[in-house]
Amino acid sequence: MPDPGPSPLQSGLPAAAVAFGTYGHGRGVEAVGCVRPEQLAVPAPAGPPAPAGAPNPALARILRGPSGLGTVGLHPARTEGPPSAPAQAAEPAAGRPIPGLYYHPVPEPDPVRVEEVSRRIKAWADEVDLYPPEWEDQFDGFSVGRYMVACHPDAPSIDHLMLATRLMVAENVVDDCYCEDHGGSPVGLGGRLLLAHTALDPLHTTTEYEPEWTESLHSDAPRRAYRSAMEYLLQGASPSQADRFRHDMARLHMGYLAEAAWAETDYVPQVWEYLAMRQFNNFRPCPTITDTVGGYELPADLHAQPAMQRVIALAGNATTIVNDLYSYTKELASPGRHLNLPVVIAEREGISVKEAYLKAVEVHNDLMHSFEAAAADLAASCPAPNVARFLRGVAAWVDGNHYWHMTNTYRYSLPDFW
Repeated sequence: MPDPGPSPLQSGLPAAAVAFGTYGHGRGVEAVGCVRPEQLAVPAPAGPPAPAGAPNPALARILRGPSGLGTVGLHPARTEGPPSAPAQAAEPAAGRPIPGLYYHPVPEPDPVRVEEVSRRIKAWADEVDLYPPEWEDQFDGFSVGRYMVACHPDAPSIDHLMLATRLMVAENVVDDCYCEDHGGSPVGLGGRLLLAHTALDPLHTTTEYEPEWTESLHSDAPRRAYRSAMEYLLQGASPSQADRFRHDMARLHMGYLAEAAWAETDYVPQVWEYLAMRQFNNFRPCPTITDTVGGYELPADLHAQPAMQRVIALAGNATTIVNDLYSYTKELASPGRHLNLPVVIAEREGISVKEAYLKAVEVHNDLMHSFEAAAADLAASCPAPNVARFLRGVAAWVDGNHYWHMTNTYRYSLPDFW
């Protein structure tokens, strides 16, 4: 499949400060020409996608953002002074993309930022006693610094990047230790997840019992990681942004429980049921904080618009199927049966594993095209600078997530289907 080139959402959206936007100061969404949430119908299925590299000209104008006198401050890259030292060249990416997968390439992440984020996250892991020494190679092989720098190119500082990095690591520790291959089990998962969730959404109880709850937050690595990562997030997020994140983590935990219930009963879901589970058990908490990591805020009523919720959901769904595809051989080599989209398609539709894998690629591509169409529709109907910047951040996360999966050859390898 030809390289589709940069995403239209990545080719000119303004990195606008919230203060510049016409939204705010007591005015509703009509002030920026946005329709009310109840007027935003779910977009009808789009026709065939435009040829790669040929974005709609009208959309390109919308996404290009403001220009001319007084707008240079809306583009952080233009306002940064010269670096104190010459930038180091990033090493070329390893790995290869899945043939036929629709994706957009991203620049190699800044190696200086990658190194510093990697150093800080190792120090934080020691701070919260995250893992035993024998797991260190797996922690290093995760390459979380490269992951987060690629996913958040507009983060104004390392401190902002670290907000996302700690949360990403904490979420993976919960998954590994509660659900997966480092002691995880579907048995009793609900109780473990609920207690861990109180590290994100604190318990309000009596003075008699609160000390026991407080002590419990230090009782295992998942809860220590959640507690600490959330404390850091609260230093950089507004109350609305923090509560948005808690809500999406509750969604994630509900998805974990659905998958665990199927594992306990040895149930292979229908394909549509699997995709429903993956809308919850997915990466959504990561792109939903793109404004926090970017150092600005998308107001709650704009974030809650049905059209914005559709964009975020489709982004999470597409990126999670990327994980299914790149981790396919890794999961096949693990003990037991791991549900992923190719496995479910093969079993439920009675086709070969190769045919199922290739069909899963097409499911991903359909989700990506739907994501881009929904984002373009929203950008056109609600041309607020902070909406445009948020959409750009979500698109950057989608593309950076693919980059990390494609290049993480420590964890992933492709099946021999081509």
